Amino acid sequence: MNKDISIKADLRESNDIEVLRETVSRFQRMFNGSGYGFWEWNLVTQRLDWSGGFWERLGYNKEEEEHICNANYVWAYIHPEDHQISADAMREHFRTGKPFHCAYRVLKKNGEYIWTEVRADSIRDENGRAILMSGVSFDVTALKNAEAALRESESRQERIIQSSNDGIWEWYADKGGFHFSSRCWELIGFDAHDDEITKGEDKLIVWRKLIHPQDLAKFDQALADHLAGKAPFDMEYRLIGKNKQVHWVRARGRASFNPEGKPTRMSGANMDVTQIKLAEERVMQAKVAAEKANQAKSEFLSSMSHELRTPLNAILGYAQLFEYDLNLTQQQMANMREIRKAGDHLLQLINDVLDLAKIESGKMTVSLEPVLVSRIINEAFTLVQTQADTRGIRLYATMDSLENHYVIADNVRYKQALINLLSNAVKYNNMGGEVEVKLALVTPKILRLSVRDNGKGIPANRQAEVFQPFNRLNAEFSKIEGSGVGLVITKQLVEMMHGHLDFDSTEGKGTEFWIDLPIASEWNQQQTDIIKSAAYTPTQLAFSTTKNVLYIEDNPTNIRLLQQFFERHSCLTLDIAEEPFIGIYKARSTQPDLIILDINLPGMDGFEAMNVLQNDPMTKHIPVVGLSANAMPYDIERGIKSGFFEYLTKPVDINKLIETLNRIFMP
Repeated sequence: MNKDISIKADLRESNDIEVLRETVSRFQRMFNGSGYGFWEWNLVTQRLDWSGGFWERLGYNKEEEEHICNANYVWAYIHPEDHQISADAMREHFRTGKPFHCAYRVLKKNGEYIWTEVRADSIRDENGRAILMSGVSFDVTALKNAEAALRESESRQERIIQSSNDGIWEWYADKGGFHFSSRCWELIGFDAHDDEITKGEDKLIVWRKLIHPQDLAKFDQALADHLAGKAPFDMEYRLIGKNKQVHWVRARGRASFNPEGKPTRMSGANMDVTQIKLAEERVMQAKVAAEKANQAKSEFLSSMSHELRTPLNAILGYAQLFEYDLNLTQQQMANMREIRKAGDHLLQLINDVLDLAKIESGKMTVSLEPVLVSRIINEAFTLVQTQADTRGIRLYATMDSLENHYVIADNVRYKQALINLLSNAVKYNNMGGEVEVKLALVTPKILRLSVRDNGKGIPANRQAEVFQPFNRLNAEFSKIEGSGVGLVITKQLVEMMHGHLDFDSTEGKGTEFWIDLPIASEWNQQQTDIIKSAAYTPTQLAFSTTKNVLYIEDNPTNIRLLQQFFERHSCLTLDIAEEPFIGIYKARSTQPDLIILDINLPGMDGFEAMNVLQNDPMTKHIPVVGLSANAMPYDIERGIKSGFFEYLTKPVDINKLIETLNRIFMP
């Protein structure tokens, strides 16, 4: 009986041992697979027992792990900067009995460090001394790196905000109010502790009270439009700051919305633009002053031109009359030609002054000439190549055997237009993209220069805005630099050269712009009006029927000049009226075939007289030719718009006068 009991006891003990072994094995597998380091430190023997493969994952072998089992050697594997914090945490645990918790860096076999977090507790003897300490170590490097990156990001953002000098604000829907940084108040002269700010009202209410009354509705509308998802919040408005001073701020913000489309939060910044606005005001005042000065200069130039052209009219006019005199000797004719050449030179000097005034007034001019397109492409590539290399973009040209073709263009403006298109193709392209410049014949007379990129393209619903000034199609919210006027200028330049600029774009595939210009072989260069040779060939009348001409002019010299011209042509008769009222009366009563009308007349100027003649049924059918020393571009343009058959300027060009008579009277 006792034997059976003993056998049964042995069996139970054997089963208990087996269960214990299985349990130990299971825990061992759990330790090894957890990625944690489990350890137990015998504080009496300074023996450390490790489980879970912690040191193995750090690259150490079995022999090195055995070395680490001596607690006296563990400190060599802890980062020197972390010795103190580790020792302090250990002493705190032994003193208070609270669980041990510490994080420090541990050396890997390859010389790098990882962050490990340690949690442990200890067993104490009857005297309260710790004799055995058990704990777990686990790798928290990723967490520490994330914390460091977050701290650096926060520090960087703080530095940026401080350096920008902007005020930061934020609105929370769930908290029902605005948060303003102290800088927001400092921008308008307040301190965050001023009574106006701290008197208990909601900060947004205080802020709204400070908004200039004329800008409050605009502020509310801009905010409402943004919260409704209609437009970005980016506006400038005025605030009445401390001591009643006016401050301009530029407010920009962006709202966050929940899945139902309701705003949950809005964050933004206020930038002080007061000095910019004051500078703009000074610029506008300077612009007005400059425009007044420019107008005064234009009036002076116009007056000077008129006064110089009046005596030149006699000099060149009488010199031209000698061309019709067959009784002159060769020496006399040579002398006359020298007078004519000197007068033409003086007239060119006057015209140069007027052209300079036109350029300074902003009326850009172009000089059209044959331009080799391939040379323009090569020069433009040279200027844009560095920009393309920075973004890894390949530039190349496809000439299609058209490299020797010339177009009619302004060499400088044509290159400027191409550089603008290339620069945009590079800026708005993808990194590592490509830009192709291609030549093609649209028609036998038109050459097309196109610039194609494989970037993001322009959305179809924004393509109508491409040529709007200062419209960057939301690129202002990106890092791409630019002002938004390059394409506008390019289009104007191309149109000034009598060309055509257009584009085609597919979102996600790219954009192609092109410039169409006439080929040079179809261009007839305009000859200069200045007679440069010594041989003059007078133009002859092309009709012989008698024509009566009325000349309304108050200057005796000009009258005698035309009288002598008309005396040389038996088919022409000239009647003179030295006052505009007499001239209108004679036009009604004598019904001349042509009226030549001066502009600067006493009592009524030529434009007023022209208006009377056009609105009178008795005279409106009579062609009127203007003849005036007012030769500014706007004078000529006004003359043409006023209904003159031709607007001739003094000094009178006899050949042009004869050509005009031929066009009027030829059958």
